[in-house]
Amino acid sequence: MSEINGRKEAVRSVKFFLFSISAGVIEIGVFALLERLTDWPYWPRYLIALVCSVLWNFTLNRRYTFKSANNVPVAMLKVAAFYCVFTPATTLLGNYLAEDLGWNDYLVTLLNMCCNFITEFLYDRFFVFGKTLDTNAVARREQEREADRR
Repeated sequence: MSEINGRKEAVRSVKFFLFSISAGVIEIGVFALLERLTDWPYWPRYLIALVCSVLWNFTLNRRYTFKSANNVPVAMLKVAAFYCVFTPATTLLGNYLAEDLGWNDYLVTLLNMCCNFITEFLYDRFFVFGKTLDTNAVARREQEREADRR
């Protein structure tokens, strides 16, 4: 990998991390609101918070991190496929840890978020957006500015 590509991937990783933090704030915020306002068990609070977080994260990362001009419904279906596996696994495991073993709800949610961060970055980078990286208008403008500097 060239130095330029290495730098570009490092920037991409940092952007994904920062957007994931913002999605995490949304997830924890929604989770906390539902905990305060409802007497629901862990799993529906987690599920609703996760969906809000995923929609936010997908939108920002598609445009600014992966700069993809791919078909939005196709990309969303690919992300939905990821969550068809991730969501039941983490919902069931999280509910077991929180409800049956008595782990702190926020610790369980934080562990799920860390697992999500790592697996989703790899999935998005190589499967969802892999062939369409840096193809949207944001990427084209950056490429034009770079060419003008040379």
